[in-house]
Amino acid sequence: MTRTARWIVGVAALAMSAAYVLPLWSIGLIAPQYPEGLGMLIWINTIGGFKENDLNSINGLNHYIGMKEIVPDSIPELKWMPVILGVLIVTGLAVAWIGRRGPFYTWAVALGLVFVAGLADYAKWGYEYGHDLDPKAIIRVDGMSYQPPIVGSKQLLNFRATSWPASGGWVLVAAALAVAGVMTSTLRRRSQPAQATGKAGNAALAATALVGFLASCAPAGPRAIALNEDACTQCRMTIVDARFGGEAITTNGRTMTFDSVECLVNWARTAPAGTAKNIYVIDLQHPGTFVPAESAGFLRGALINSPMAGGIAAFASQDAAEQQRTMLGGTVVRWSDLLADTARASHIAHAQQ
Repeated sequence: MTRTARWIVGVAALAMSAAYVLPLWSIGLIAPQYPEGLGMLIWINTIGGFKENDLNSINGLNHYIGMKEIVPDSIPELKWMPVILGVLIVTGLAVAWIGRRGPFYTWAVALGLVFVAGLADYAKWGYEYGHDLDPKAIIRVDGMSYQPPIVGSKQLLNFRATSWPASGGWVLVAAALAVAGVMTSTLRRRSQPAQATGKAGNAALAATALVGFLASCAPAGPRAIALNEDACTQCRMTIVDARFGGEAITTNGRTMTFDSVECLVNWARTAPAGTAKNIYVIDLQHPGTFVPAESAGFLRGALINSPMAGGIAAFASQDAAEQQRTMLGGTVVRWSDLLADTARASHIAHAQQ
C-alpha cells in the first residue's frame, strides 16, 4: 500500500470511533397532532428520543396500533455493536500500520460485510416491529403495517415517517467510502502493467481480490513487488528500483518486502530465530526475478550503487557474481558472509539512519 493509502485507512478507522459518542440513525415522525415532531435516535448501545420524553410517547402511540414496546435493554444488537466496531477500528489501525494489501483487502471486505449486515439487521428489526402486531390492538387497519422506511420517508396513517443516518452514521458512511476508494485505487494501480510485476503478478492480485479472506495465507514463493507502492519493511521507504531488494516469507505466512539487500540483511540479523521461513533476493541481471538467498552470489563494493548505499548486489549464483566482478569490481560473498559480517552490518544500520 502507498503511504497515502495507509494514512487514509488509518484516519478512516480512527474516525469510526466517533460512533461511540454520536448517534448512528435517526427516525422521525410528524403528524398534525405532533407538529413539532417525535423522533428516535439509535446509538451504538442504546436508543433515545429527539427530546427527553419522545421514546415514551412513541411507545404509547405504538401500543394503540399493537406494536411492541421499544426497550433498548432487550435488543441484543446494542450489546454486540460496540464490540464489533471496536474490533474493526483496532484491526483497521493495524492494517494501516502493516501496510500490506492482503490484510487490507481482508479488512475492507469484513468492514463492508459488517456494514451490510448492520443495515440488513436494521431492516429486519423495522420489519418485525412493523408487522408483528397485537391482534387485540385498539386500532386495527386491515392490511396495514407500520414498518418505517430503511432510508427516506413514508406515510404511515397520519404520520410521516423519515429515516436517515444521524451524524455518527454519516461518519461511518464517509469512512466506508474512503476505504472503498483506497481499495479501488489500489486494485487499479495493481492491474496496470509494470516492469516488476508482469502478468503473473497481476494474476496473483486478481486471485487475491476475489478471495480476500485467503490473502493472508502463506504463499508458496515470493510475490512480485509493486514498484512505487510496496514499502521496505526495514527502512519504510517506497521501493522504486526493480534491480535490488528481496523478500522474506515468515513462518506465519507474512511476506515482507525490502528495497535493498542491505535492508534485508539488517532485518535478518536482528529478527528472532525461526522468524523467516524463506528468504529471496532479486537478481541484478534480471530485474524483478527472485532467487533463494542461500544459493545466490553477492557482489559487495566497487561500482555498485544500491538504494541504501551499502554497495551490495545479488546474482543468481556465485559464478554469475564472479563474472560480473571483473566489470564492476568489489568482492564476491555468500549470504552467510553478509549475515556474519558485523562490521558491515554496523555500516548498513548507519546508512539507514
